[in-house]
Amino acid sequence: MNSTNKKNKESRGAAGERFARLAMRGEVVFHTGDMANLWGIPNKNTLYKTLSRYVAGGFIYRIYKGLYAVKKASDISPLLLGVKAIHAFAYVSCESVLYQKGILSQPPQEITLVSQSSKHFSIAGIRYRSRKMRDEFLFNDAGVEIKDGVRIASLSRAVADMLYFNPRKYFDVGDSSLIPMDKVKEIADAVGYTIKI
Repeated sequence: MNSTNKKNKESRGAAGERFARLAMRGEVVFHTGDMANLWGIPNKNTLYKTLSRYVAGGFIYRIYKGLYAVKKASDISPLLLGVKAIHAFAYVSCESVLYQKGILSQPPQEITLVSQSSKHFSIAGIRYRSRKMRDEFLFNDAGVEIKDGVRIASLSRAVADMLYFNPRKYFDVGDSSLIPMDKVKEIADAVGYTIKI
């Protein structure tokens, strides 16, 4: 076996081991830092060249700046993509939950996340908005559940969050019993919001 064939065989072996490590994690979406640690590649140039080769070979997909996946973006939950793109503690709330629960009649133009930063971004044609929340409230998990690996606010938490961001928010609901205001008050008190209900 000549040196080129031997080098290619070793390279394929390293790639196989790297993808086996990804598979063992049971996750679909990864940040470059995750892969650097998992694959033991501390040099950024080497990491980016490796990722570039794997993307060109169709083994992984570049989803967003510094975000890669083992599936195409269209095959991954948009909620998961948004939360992963934030690359910090975040959860789905406000308009996204309120629309899904029938409180808002107009579909939102973007998926709303709550995190430590305020930003707008798009992934695979889907628009996202991250609302910035103070850490003392953000990390309080009252009314936040995990579904399919994504933190999502309950209806009561989403209403409380909405009132935190916009105290004058008017909920155009035909049936006011759809919003359990007693539970919203409980969540607001548990989180520490000073909102009028």
